[in-house]
Amino acid sequence: MGDTSGRRFSKSEDTSSFNQKRCMSWFREYTSPEDPELLGPEGMEKFCEDIGVEPENVIMLVLAWKMNARQMGFFTHQEWLRGLTDIQCDTISKIQNKLDFLRSMLNDQTSFKSIYRYAYDFARDKDQRSMDLETAKAMLQLLLGKHWNLFNQFSSFLDHSKYKVINKDQWCNILEFSRTINMDLSNYDVDGAWPVMLDEFVEWLKIAKCNDHIRS
Repeated sequence: MGDTSGRRFSKSEDTSSFNQKRCMSWFREYTSPEDPELLGPEGMEKFCEDIGVEPENVIMLVLAWKMNARQMGFFTHQEWLRGLTDIQCDTISKIQNKLDFLRSMLNDQTSFKSIYRYAYDFARDKDQRSMDLETAKAMLQLLLGKHWNLFNQFSSFLDHSKYKVINKDQWCNILEFSRTINMDLSNYDVDGAWPVMLDEFVEWLKIAKCNDHIRS
């Protein structure tokens, strides 16, 4: 009988399978007694520190997507439980072992598209229907900065444009543009169904290239 009890409380037994109660106890380490159901910015900072991930790392966006978190900088206890049950993590070490898996989701086209679309509603001010330009640029840098050859030019275009916000249609089309249009724009169809913003970007880029050619 003592043998069975020993096995039940052994370390491997204790931490190998996902435990909902342990998961929620872990959540409470990051919340305040005044609001035990909500992990806020201070708790998020400590959580990131504990798992060894910078708050602005794209992995945190993937994790928020897994939780289907509604607001940047906050996790409710339902969101926390949903996401961590999905990836079966209830300790710091378990989530650290899943960081490569979370990052790898960005390499899957379907998952990436879902994360990219999710990022729009996650990051925008909930009082606004559109995303302000500075937030949009930061999120685009996070998601497309390393993979889209024209990202720096597009960011520069936004800086010089009349745009103050980006709507969801523009946001979704920026991803499609980055995936399908050649760097030399040779397959861009001006009569296609692209938003005016992207027509203007193409025009701006052609003029910029022309000016560079003249200067050189």
